[in-house]
Amino acid sequence: MKGLILSGGKGTRLRPLTHTSAKQLIPIANKPVLFYAVEAMVDAGIKDIGIIVGETKDEIEEAVGDGSTWGAKIKYILQEEPRGLAHAVLVAKDYLDGEPFVMFLGDNLIKGGIVDFVAEFRKEKPNALILLTPVKNPSEFGVAELIDGRVVRLEEKPKEPKSNLALVGVYIFDKNIMKAASSIKPSLRDELEITDAIQHLIDSGLQVKPHIVKGWWKDTGKLEDILEANRILLEGIEPEIIGKVDEKSKIFGRVRIEKGAEIINSNIRGPAVIGENTKIIDSYIGPFTSVYYNVSITKSEIEHSIILENSTLLEIGSRLEDSLIGKDVTVYKVHTKPKAYKLMLGDHSLVGII
Repeated sequence: MKGLILSGGKGTRLRPLTHTSAKQLIPIANKPVLFYAVEAMVDAGIKDIGIIVGETKDEIEEAVGDGSTWGAKIKYILQEEPRGLAHAVLVAKDYLDGEPFVMFLGDNLIKGGIVDFVAEFRKEKPNALILLTPVKNPSEFGVAELIDGRVVRLEEKPKEPKSNLALVGVYIFDKNIMKAASSIKPSLRDELEITDAIQHLIDSGLQVKPHIVKGWWKDTGKLEDILEANRILLEGIEPEIIGKVDEKSKIFGRVRIEKGAEIINSNIRGPAVIGENTKIIDSYIGPFTSVYYNVSITKSEIEHSIILENSTLLEIGSRLEDSLIGKDVTVYKVHTKPKAYKLMLGDHSLVGII
């Protein structure tokens, strides 16, 4: 069995961050989202992994490498235009070479991984096994209708859902998905939808079975979901202090301070993680905060936020919370008069001012 991780797409819901960076590389608890997908594959015994890439190919390839970090072998497959998940399957046809495969959306997180999911497919050998989870708002998702334990219909964002079971971004297919993906027509948004391909399998009399997620699942395509995933993962971290903490600083709860980090006259209240070579000076870092590497935070307060690499926060005044700060960003308090906000913002930015 092979793995196929989808890491193309434009990440429109996370702009402006994703104007210049891959959304799959945004760190959750100081680890890029995409890494969790690779780890889930390897933990399930899948070592041959293809990654579908688009315009951020170079960035993703530099971050992930050849897969040897995880004991895997990774091949990069270019999808020149993001024309849908079923299109990505067709792009990977030569790589998959008729083998069954797990398809994993690279911006999804599944606590507990996919070991049971893969084991069920190997035991039952359906033509497709799809991951489902109960949701409160099924009309916002692709929804599966089940009869006697089999999937009989899929509907994308239905006005009147037949169930509360939403499709999670992980699937296992045998070779029949190639014919199905080749047989469907583009949707109204001009994409080959994986839901249409799966429905084609069903209509062709092939077996599509459900697997219900027992833990939590997050699609990290929106800010609130990224912060929620960060919160959940930080709750499970093991406290560890490798960097330096001076005698004036206080550490409370589950806190990980990574190599080369320095905490000076500051309070860190966990769960929180402070990345490599980051400096926290005269500041407060509150619960559910992840600070990535080479960050400088001075005379500032931050809580329930994610700060990316090489950024600087200097005397920001009010507490920063519920925020995602991109890489190489500077936020500082202006002391000159007349007092005024000075902003340099990209398209689709979101700023709250008090």
